[in-house]
Amino acid sequence: MPSNAAGAPAVVVMLALLVACGTPSVTPTTVPASPTASASPMPTPTPDTCSNAGMLATWSPTQLAEQTLVIPVSETDVTSITPEVEAGAGGIILFGSTAPANLGEVLRTLAATAPGGIAPLVMTDEEGGAVQRMANLVGSIPSARSMGATMTPAQIQSLVTSSAKKMRAAGITMDLAPVLDLDNGNGPNNLDPDGTRSFSLNANTTTADAQAFAAGLAAGGIIPVIKHFPGLGQASANTDVKPATTLPWTTLEGAGLLPFKSAISAGAPAVMIANAVVPGLTTLPASISPNAITGELRDQLGFQGLVMTDSLSAGALVDIGYTVPKAVVAAIAAGADMVLYTAAAASVASLTTSTVAALVAAVGAGTLDRSRLESAVVHVLAAKDVDLCAG
Repeated sequence: MPSNAAGAPAVVVMLALLVACGTPSVTPTTVPASPTASASPMPTPTPDTCSNAGMLATWSPTQLAEQTLVIPVSETDVTSITPEVEAGAGGIILFGSTAPANLGEVLRTLAATAPGGIAPLVMTDEEGGAVQRMANLVGSIPSARSMGATMTPAQIQSLVTSSAKKMRAAGITMDLAPVLDLDNGNGPNNLDPDGTRSFSLNANTTTADAQAFAAGLAAGGIIPVIKHFPGLGQASANTDVKPATTLPWTTLEGAGLLPFKSAISAGAPAVMIANAVVPGLTTLPASISPNAITGELRDQLGFQGLVMTDSLSAGALVDIGYTVPKAVVAAIAAGADMVLYTAAAASVASLTTSTVAALVAAVGAGTLDRSRLESAVVHVLAAKDVDLCAG
C-alpha cells in the first residue's frame, strides 16, 4: 500500500486502470510535518537527479522500518497511537464496529503529527456483511456472497462508490477488500476463514464482482487491497486460529488464482498475502514465503504494487514458533512491503518498538538486506503518492 520514469506515480496509474474512464484516482493527503522528539528529520531533496529510491538511501534503518508497519488501534481511541505515528509509522488499521462521528477530524489531527508530512495510510476492513467496521458512517453493505448472487457488477460498483466516498470523508484512505477467494462454506468462523466473504465458488463471477468492488472503492477515493493471495478459499482451517493449507498449487492455478491474475492485469494497486501454506508452492505460510511473494506474485505475475501481509499475530504463525518481530523480519525478507499485526491496546507500543528493533537488528546482522527494506518503502510511498523530491 515512486514516481516512474515519466514522473507519474505508479499507484495512480494502476488505480486508473481499475476504474471506468473519467473516474478520479486516489491521492492520499499528506500534511505538514510537526517536529517530534522521537523522529529524525527527513533529508533535504537534491535537485535534478532526485528520486524516492535515492532519497531512501539516506534514511536510517529505523526510519525505513517504521514505514513498513501498520499499527492496530480501536477506532474509538485513535489518539492512543500518536507516539507511533510521530515516529513515522507507515499505516494504521482501525478495529471496532461503530466509529465515532468525528473520526475524520481525529484522523486528520493524528496525521498532522507524522514526520516529514508523510501521513500514514489509514486502513479498515469494510468488506460488507459480517465484516464492517463503520457501517454507522458509511452505510450497510451486503456480504460478498449476497452481492455475487443478487447484484450485477455495475450495481456493486455503484453501491461501493457511495460507501467509499463516505469512508474517504471519515479519513480512510485504504480498504482491505475485496476478497477474491473462491469459497462456498459456512464461514466466516473458526473453521472457515471465508464463507460469505467470498463472492462465489465460480472464478468468473468472483473476478467480475471483485473488480467491480475494487473499482467502486477507487472511484470513491479509496485504495483497494485484493486478498488473500494466492487464494484462501476452501482452506483446511482458519489461519487466524491455527496453521492451515490451501488447495494444492496445481488446483489453485486452474481456479483460485484466476481472479488474482485478472485483477493484477487490470491494475490492482495492492495485494494481501494469506497466512496459509500452499502445497506444491510453499512449505511456509505464504506471508513469509519468498516462493509465494517474490517468486510467484512479483516474478511470475509481474505485480509491481504494494504487497501486504495478513495479520502476523495469527495462530498460523504463532503455532509454528513465530513471534510478531520474527515473522515481520521473515515477511519483509520474503518480499512483503507492509506488515499487519494485532495486540491488546496496552501492548501495541512495546510490540511496535520490539518489531522495529528486530528489523534494524536484522539489517545490522546482514540477515535482511537494507536494499530490500528500501524497496519495501519505495512501494509504501508509491501507494501514498508521496514524492520525497517535491520539497
